[in-house]
Amino acid sequence: MEKNDLSTKKPIPERVDELEAYFKSRVGLGVSFDLGVRKIKVLKKDIHFYYISGLVDTSYIVQIMEYLITLNDTERLSSKVFDIVENRIVHQQVMKVKTIDEMVDMVLSGLIGIVVDGEPIALIVDVRSYPGRQPAEPDTEKVVRGSRDGYVENIIFNTALTRRRIRDERLRFEMLKVGERGKTDIALAYIEGLANPGLVDTIRQEIQSIEVDGITMSDKTVEEYLLHQGYNPYPLVRFTERVDTGAIHLLEGHVLIIVDTSPSVIITPTTFFHHTQHAEEYRQAPLVGTFLRSVRFLGIMSSLFLLPLWYLYVLEPHLLPHNLEFIGPNKHTHIPMLVQIILADLGIEFLRIAAIHTPTPLATAMGLIAAVMIGQIAVSVGLFTAEVILYVAIAAVGTFATPSYELSVANKLVRWALLIIVAIFKLPGLVIGCTVFLLFLISNRSLNTPYMWPFIPFNPPAFVHILIRRPIPGSIYRPSIVHPRDRFRQPPKE
Repeated sequence: MEKNDLSTKKPIPERVDELEAYFKSRVGLGVSFDLGVRKIKVLKKDIHFYYISGLVDTSYIVQIMEYLITLNDTERLSSKVFDIVENRIVHQQVMKVKTIDEMVDMVLSGLIGIVVDGEPIALIVDVRSYPGRQPAEPDTEKVVRGSRDGYVENIIFNTALTRRRIRDERLRFEMLKVGERGKTDIALAYIEGLANPGLVDTIRQEIQSIEVDGITMSDKTVEEYLLHQGYNPYPLVRFTERVDTGAIHLLEGHVLIIVDTSPSVIITPTTFFHHTQHAEEYRQAPLVGTFLRSVRFLGIMSSLFLLPLWYLYVLEPHLLPHNLEFIGPNKHTHIPMLVQIILADLGIEFLRIAAIHTPTPLATAMGLIAAVMIGQIAVSVGLFTAEVILYVAIAAVGTFATPSYELSVANKLVRWALLIIVAIFKLPGLVIGCTVFLLFLISNRSLNTPYMWPFIPFNPPAFVHILIRRPIPGSIYRPSIVHPRDRFRQPPKE
């Protein structure tokens, strides 16, 4: 985040001891153990190297210093020491900066700053080596067949993984910084000539306008500033840790937001149906992919409407057809049915949260406790009826079958709201609740994109594409919802 014009920032002093004094008084040199300076003499000129020990590759620094020190034996004394040093730095990424603010930002980001006494310019060399894990398959987006590499917490790795799949000279990664203190790197990824320029400009302006100390929660904080969605539980952007998923959305005309320190990449803009798709559908034959998609839609619908509908039949059994009269509890307990449903659903939520915080070796034991001791005994003592456990379990499985975790949690909140409305108003409550829910989804917009497209506004070809996984050779057009500048995925047949 740049608040001041470059011309108003303090220039780098010509004397290296003045710059060292600034680092000691303002940046913490001598106090922070990881911030260091290495001083050498080259051709009777003082040269200082500033670095953060945990963020740099020491081997590169040693190599550069060794090469510069040999200049004392191979070069004659000269007044152009800075030019000689710049020309002899053995590295592919070297840039000049003229202000202290720029130099400090670069050093704290993991680059090294090299200054020569008598020159008001610093040479910045990119020798970053961020600590972190290697690319691995994301736990939340696994596939039976397909690539096993995924995004990690290192923005350099993430941009490289994306460029490995898209070798288009028009692929762009614009680097921005957010946070007055955190100064987190954010890369705006898009394909120039394909992505909508208005969308790119809007996202860029929104990110540049973020004024906050830091974004330690990384991508989620950026999402909240970008969309201003308040307490709306439904996700208006899609998060993915799969590189192939991010790459295919770039080719469709979407814009990706890659935040350093986060393994999740933000895909913008997205609709409700973007959150219902999974990479596994495109790793199988089109018919198999369509089957998987249909089952997934059935699971999502079950997670939303199965419990409210069953509870309505419990309250008003005369609505059931004669052949379905067996639906409903065979036993009656002293605990109201709505309370049983809410308690059972909350119990599953307790187990989910406990599974997240439970070490892996204990997870199996926790599952046995939940299934055998708690579940079976709760039914035996009459706390729950068996039918409640059955339908809550089916709804929970539908929740877990939802590809987007954010969408599954939002659907659970809507399910509880529908249950309460049915308990109060019965059949009219279910009809009114579903209508209000649909109108709420229709009213959402993600970066001026209709959330329920292509259902509303209705686009028949695109809606068929949502329901049926078409063969890739037959998918000629890109989705029109992102307004791509090039409509065709592949040249149309004559």
